[in-house]
Order: sequence, then structure tokens, then C-alpha cells
Amino acid sequence: MAAPRTTVRFTDDSPEELAADVLVLAATKDGDAVRLVDGHGLSGDTAEHVEQVLATMGGEAGAEEVVRLAGVPGVAAPLVVVAGMPSGGPAPRLERLRRAAGVAARALTGRGSAVLALGQASPEEAAAVAEGAALGAYTFTEDHGVGKATSAKTPLGEAVVTGVAAGEAQALGAATTAVVDAVRYARDLVNTPPNRLYPESLATSVTERASGTAVEVEVWDPERLVQEGCGGIVGVGQGSARGPRLVTLRYAPEGAGAHLALVGKGITFDSGGLCIKPGASMITMKMDMAGAAATAAAVLAIAELGLPVRVTAYLCLAENMTGDLAQRPGDVVTMRGGRTVEIINTDAEGRLIMADGLALASEQQPDAIVDVATLTGACIIALGDRTTGVMSNDDELRETVTRLGNEVGDTSWPLPLPEEIRPSLDTHVADLKHTGERSAGASVAATFLREFVGRKGEGDDAPSIPWAHLDIAGPAYNDKAAWGYSPKGGTGAAVRTLVALARSYAS
Repeated sequence: MAAPRTTVRFTDDSPEELAADVLVLAATKDGDAVRLVDGHGLSGDTAEHVEQVLATMGGEAGAEEVVRLAGVPGVAAPLVVVAGMPSGGPAPRLERLRRAAGVAARALTGRGSAVLALGQASPEEAAAVAEGAALGAYTFTEDHGVGKATSAKTPLGEAVVTGVAAGEAQALGAATTAVVDAVRYARDLVNTPPNRLYPESLATSVTERASGTAVEVEVWDPERLVQEGCGGIVGVGQGSARGPRLVTLRYAPEGAGAHLALVGKGITFDSGGLCIKPGASMITMKMDMAGAAATAAAVLAIAELGLPVRVTAYLCLAENMTGDLAQRPGDVVTMRGGRTVEIINTDAEGRLIMADGLALASEQQPDAIVDVATLTGACIIALGDRTTGVMSNDDELRETVTRLGNEVGDTSWPLPLPEEIRPSLDTHVADLKHTGERSAGASVAATFLREFVGRKGEGDDAPSIPWAHLDIAGPAYNDKAAWGYSPKGGTGAAVRTLVALARSYAS
């Protein structure tokens, strides 16, 4: 059962006068007192009343705190909700606005409309509030049965964000909705169970989603993958009755001045192959295609926004199973471009399919390549559940991707590629093996991927194509409680980072 989606709208009308089910405000701690965040747009008497009630109720303006007030004088809405928005801390103001709006929206299921006046003082801040509200209200009810579906509350119907001039409202609404819809699409894909989402059906979903847009889609089936020498994707997928696919998305607007290539990991279910995972570790493995989901969603958003940048994306799709033809430790596969790889651990399958994608992307000689993958548990050990690890062969690109990720709310942190790791990939039976030393697992995997990034021009002395690797193993899927605007389940991690990166190349 498809859930309704929260719509967003911007206005410059007074928040006190707007007719809605709820008025949402934000509060912060000022010394020992709790006060409304500046820029709320309320009259002095109304604001003073709200702050007095908050003090009486013992509000602390904590990050996940929501206080409900009824019958606030001077306010048309019958209910006022005050979300906590702590000041300071590592999160920038835009992200704190997103999170506060998301917390409020999560508390407003079943409500038809809400006016949000969280102190946004610019179009960028207003967009952050709208984004947080729409993403915080997200629900996935596709697989609810009759009993569950009838009892589930619908998400907030409309988020009306104040503080935006009439002349800017329509364009800002369209741009915000394009990004929000992309994140929601990525979340939907990640949340879809693996008996319904497998390489072929994922390729079909992306093809249908791109129909009628400026994005062209091409799908390679297993036979074509063999013909094209994509031994990594073929090898990982050969243990499943559901064959692998490679989906290429092309967006090439007139006047594009730069070419960005994207590669997404799409393991629709990861059993670990013959090096099988423990049963408990498989429960969330439908999310192992989150990189491909984010990549596809980002390209569609970039096209909808009409950004003047050429984008080519490769979705590497396979199901890692234990069927009769499953690859074995000790097998040697030939990758796109002719390099041979010795298989060591069949549960390190993601880097194999990504290597074919990176080789294909390199053939196009783009200005930069960015890959997105739920690649290593080691990255979760290093950075936790909410932070993307960013690794790169180019200092400027690594810094740009990390900065943009943090600005848009995809918390990111750079990790190194130490030179001493590469020798651990050496083997006497092939050009290289796909796993190395046990320590620094995230950097080991990225070091393997770097081997398949091509050069700008001919010859061994030509510079490498700038490349960044985003390991989203932690933030791609939230199997704990919802927080901020992140629901339980798929989060849509990296979608906004990729859109922001495309914007930077477009400008």
C-alpha cells in the first residue's frame, strides 16, 4: 500500500494568521531559560506566552524534544508544536533546522497541514526546513497487510514554510521537491524486500522512473555482461537464479561544461555467497543496493533540476547467493579492461562489481568519478552508523565531497589510502586479489577500487582521473529508532551529496 507523500509549499504570510492544523516553532536553550529561536514571526505577546508555558512545563529544547500547546492566543492554528533545536554543536544551522523540522513532522502523523516557522531567515534556510519536514514525515507502507494498513496513520499532508517572498516561492518549491522526491525514491528502493527487488526489477524500476525525462537508460543483461567482459558483476551474480544487470543512465544537456561519472553498488541481497554470513547479519542485507539507489535517484533529480552538467551513471546490480554456480574462494575472474582478480572472500563482493563500473566509467574520460557503496563493516567500526567515509585519489575532490556532504546533511569524514596497503593485494596467481590485510578494512577496499580508475590520457605517466569513494555502510540504513528526519529503514544517504556535487560542477 503506497503511503501518501507530504507536499511542501512556501509563503510570506504571517504564521499566526495562516489556517492550518498545527503551527510548528523551534526553541533553544539560552543559559537556564528556554526561548523561541529568533525569526519566528510571532507577535511579542504570543511569543512571551509560548515561552512562559515552555518554562512551566519544564521544556529543555533538546534535540528530539517536542512540546504540544493548545489554544495559544493570537494563533489561528488550534495546536502549536515546539521542537527543540539546540544551539552550537558540530551540526551547521541548516542541518539543525532540518532535524528540528523532521522531529516535528514525525510527531504530526494524521495531520492535514502544518505551518513551520522555525526562525528561517533566508531561502536556503526555508528550503532546509521544508526538506526536513518532508523527509521526517516519510513512511513506507507498501508491505503492510489489511490490519496494519487500516491502523497506520498517514503522514503529514502539507508543510507550509514561512519567510519566503512570493516571487521566490514557486521556484524554491520545485527545487526542494525534486531533491526530496529523489531521497524518498532511494528510501523506497532500499526498503523494498528482496523477494520483490532484485537486479531485473530494480533495473525496470529505474527505467520506468526515467521515462519521459531527459535521462536515457540502457540495461545490460547477463549475456551482454559476458560479452562486455564484466567479470566482476558476472562472477558475483552467477550464484543466483536472478541474473545480474548493469544499468547505465545518461544525462547530457546542451551546454554542459563538465562531465561527472557516478557508480553505484547494487547488491539487492547479500547472503555472503559461499563465505556465508551468519543469519542475524543477513536481516538487513536488502539494503546492500543503497549505493545504486542513491546514484539513480540523484541522476533523476539532477535532470529534473536541469543542471547544466553531463552525468553518466553506472548501476552495478547483482544478488550474492549460494547457488550451484556461485564463485568460490580461489577462483580467478577477468574484469572489464582485462585485469585478473583472485577471489579470496565471496562476502567481499561489492568491490568486484564496483570495479567493473569504475573501469567502464573511466573509458568515458570524465572530469571526475564518484562511487557510492555500502562497502565495508570496517567503515562503521571507524565512523559509526551515521557518517560516510570519503576516500579519494585527489585531495581537492575529497575535500569538496566531504564539505558538500556535511553542508547538505550527509555527515561525511575523510579517510586515508595509505601507500603500504597496496602490496597486501598482491598475489602470485593473478594480477591482484580483492582483499588485503585485515586492518584498515575500509581503506583496503578503496585501495582495490582505485586500481580500476583510469587515467586522463594515454600512457602510465598520465594523471589519474579524479575519483572519490563514498562508503555509506553506516548511514544508508537505520535499524535503530528514528531520529531527526531519518526514519527507521532506508535513509537515502548520499543522494543530496551527489546533487550538490553536480551543482558545483555546473557552476
